[in-house]
Amino acid sequence: MMTSLDALFERLEGMPVPEGYKVEIVEGVIAMSPQEATHWEIIRRIVRALDDTFGMDAKVFSDVRIDFPGHLNGFCPDVAKLRDGAQKTAEGRWRHQDVEFVAEVISKGTAANDYGPKKAAYALAEVPVYVIADPYQGRCHIHTHPKGDDYATETKVAFGDDMDLTDTVVGLTLATADFPRD
Repeated sequence: MMTSLDALFERLEGMPVPEGYKVEIVEGVIAMSPQEATHWEIIRRIVRALDDTFGMDAKVFSDVRIDFPGHLNGFCPDVAKLRDGAQKTAEGRWRHQDVEFVAEVISKGTAANDYGPKKAAYALAEVPVYVIADPYQGRCHIHTHPKGDDYATETKVAFGDDMDLTDTVVGLTLATADFPRD
């Protein structure tokens, strides 16, 4: 019997998930990880930069389910920005086709997913800009130009240097000087 993402998430809703944990489904596997202070500080700074650039009415989310291409991929990106005019589906969810930007902040338990299957799914979904902020390495990995299940371009930026996203759909420079390290 084939299990759907909706069925898996329905089961999850009935389970006791510890407070402060993020739950998502990556390639059919339930992934649960704690959100640490460092993790949240980086997310908050990215969201703030997007809000400052696009305004409070922009569709910018954290930890909201979006289904992505591949086998049972129901992700809750740390930060996702949708294009102007994005509308929810009849089921009340956002469409991956409307996602312009995703940022994932690495935690010890999620690093393999963020660098592997999630990166592949974001590329397949043709998300134009995917940023991985890694507080253990002290750098960000900016992935652009999706091609198949990978990105043609990767730029590494050390924490402390600005991320120049001005030539992307995001069109901003994101400061990383205050990104904390783990």
